[in-house]
Amino acid sequence: MRRRLVVVFLVPLIAILVSLGGATAWSATRSIQQTFYTEQLGDLAYFVTSARQALRSGSATVIEAEVRRFHEVYDIDVRVFDLAGTAWAAGDGDDDVLTDEETARVGLALSGRRAEAPAPVFPWSVAESSLVEPVIDDGDVIGAVMVSADTAAPRAEIVQQVIVLSLVALVTVALGILLVMQLARWVLSPVRRLDEAMIAIERGEMDARVAEDTGPPELRRMTRVFNGMADEIERVMTRQQEFALNASHELRNPLNALLLRVEHLSTGLGEGWRDDVEETREEGRRMARILETLLGLATGGRGDTSISAVDLTALAGRRAEAWQQVAGQRGISVVAPGREPVMSVTDRTIVESALDAVIDNAVKYSMPESVVVVAAARDDHACLLTVRDQGPGLTDEQAAAATDRFWRSDDRGDTPGSGLGLAIATDLLESVGGAILVESPKDGGLLVSLVLPDEAET
Repeated sequence: MRRRLVVVFLVPLIAILVSLGGATAWSATRSIQQTFYTEQLGDLAYFVTSARQALRSGSATVIEAEVRRFHEVYDIDVRVFDLAGTAWAAGDGDDDVLTDEETARVGLALSGRRAEAPAPVFPWSVAESSLVEPVIDDGDVIGAVMVSADTAAPRAEIVQQVIVLSLVALVTVALGILLVMQLARWVLSPVRRLDEAMIAIERGEMDARVAEDTGPPELRRMTRVFNGMADEIERVMTRQQEFALNASHELRNPLNALLLRVEHLSTGLGEGWRDDVEETREEGRRMARILETLLGLATGGRGDTSISAVDLTALAGRRAEAWQQVAGQRGISVVAPGREPVMSVTDRTIVESALDAVIDNAVKYSMPESVVVVAAARDDHACLLTVRDQGPGLTDEQAAAATDRFWRSDDRGDTPGSGLGLAIATDLLESVGGAILVESPKDGGLLVSLVLPDEAET
């Protein structure tokens, strides 16, 4: 974002500087050229007057001495031509051959045409600038005067102006870059602190806040809103943790008392009740483990989870058997036909809790006299626990939303439920690196797959 701000500010600044600098340089160049041209015209007018008197008298002595002295002092060549185009007097004292362009200018002057403005002078130009003016006496042309000056001086002055303007532009651009960088830092500093605070909150540092006294007013308002949101999140998390602690205290004692009553009742029952009592004990202990795990997850950690190798086939068989009596009340059978062991390195209690939530959902929405199949399998580098029911099924869009909290299909009628079963199962599996996939087979029903790490993944 800083780069974009710098570009947005610098590009117009540089464009303006280039435009203004170019216009200023062009104006300075034209001014220097105009001054140089004006000086040439003044010299030319002076020598035209002197040449008229010399040509009229027919003596070149005075004019030759004058143009020679002028050449020595100013290094400017002055030549006087008679009506035939012959060099009548020259400042350098020799008869240099004229170039074709100079010959043409002299011819035009002898025909009565006045001097034209010289070509523009550029820093890279090296030619001399020559002006030719006719000498007129009583309306008749009697000769011509040519003034030739080296353009080194105006070129040097133009180069100097360009260098000065370039340095000014470079200094201005440097100051602009410094100003833009400081401006971008001032504008983005609250955004950077917001980003750091959000990362800190994501790591669990719920007391992370951002100072509200820096940056533009708009970002200050955003900072205040963020701090208010962080305060509210911290209050909600605190209430959640307090609720988890209270629930731990309130639920552990009744559960322990219930297990003690089961032990007490078992002493008065015959041998025929031994299996039922043992199943009740195991369910009670499993409920205690589930409670500890859920409370650990609710407080932001993994609780006392125990990662170990778990046979998913055996686990599916046990949970199918545990749900058989509940499902049988509706005429539904829960079966686990798998025989081959499928090993996964995971937390047994969490997987059991997630699988119970999925089986509960399948039994709740299955048709009477149907079968719910719980199976374990290995797929590539993952292990699967699948629950296949024969209910009304879902569309692809509904299946994609089935794991959202409080989501329920509109065509479920009066079937009781809160829309949290699959969402809770998803949260549980994500805590051990797993996931849930919901699919709608073409032959109806619903297929829910619990994806778990393979035995080889540690």
